[in-house]
Amino acid sequence: MNNTIPQLQKVFQGDFKVGAAVNKRTLHSARKLITNQFNSLTAENEMKPALLQPNEGEFDFTFSDHLIDFANHNDISVRGHTLVWHNQCPDWMFKNNQGTLIDRTTLLNRMDKHIETVVSRYAGQIDSWDVVNEAIADDEDVFLRNSQWLELAGENFIERAFHVTHEADPKATLIYNDYNESDPMKRDKIYKLAKASRKRCANTWDRNASPLEYI
Repeated sequence: MNNTIPQLQKVFQGDFKVGAAVNKRTLHSARKLITNQFNSLTAENEMKPALLQPNEGEFDFTFSDHLIDFANHNDISVRGHTLVWHNQCPDWMFKNNQGTLIDRTTLLNRMDKHIETVVSRYAGQIDSWDVVNEAIADDEDVFLRNSQWLELAGENFIERAFHVTHEADPKATLIYNDYNESDPMKRDKIYKLAKASRKRCANTWDRNASPLEYI
């Protein structure tokens, strides 16, 4: 590592954190680069539902535990990614043992259990979570992405996910994550989602504001 290269984490200290997405290989092969330049880490894939809980009730925290240990040892924060997503979500989340789709209550209970187990394990160690990922549709005349989450649970699954995450770790910063936010059409729909979520949370969860804090 060339020590004359400015350390980005120090250059922008006080403005924002500088993050990197890591996996099992890069966490070691790029160790010097990571510890020198970055002060926030996110798992590329290993903390997505399909990898954390490939089978119902069977969690694999091997990499995520190692990531947390690495981050704690090097004074680096961790952003959890992601709890609810239409991709990289195991089939069992939506289906029963016969392979048919489950009902809304069963799905939401499974979602709650996944969130509670993962978030509570790392409460106080992961400072922010991408709670719901890419729920907004890309088509201009469609609001929410057509997914099994929406089909089976309805729009309410979004604020419920945020509420359950907040209950598991009240101090964590909770984020709605998406792409192409610079597109005015998509940006407006994300704003609509956040505004509606705040209103529904005030009515449903008896909260003055939604746990959805950042986008």
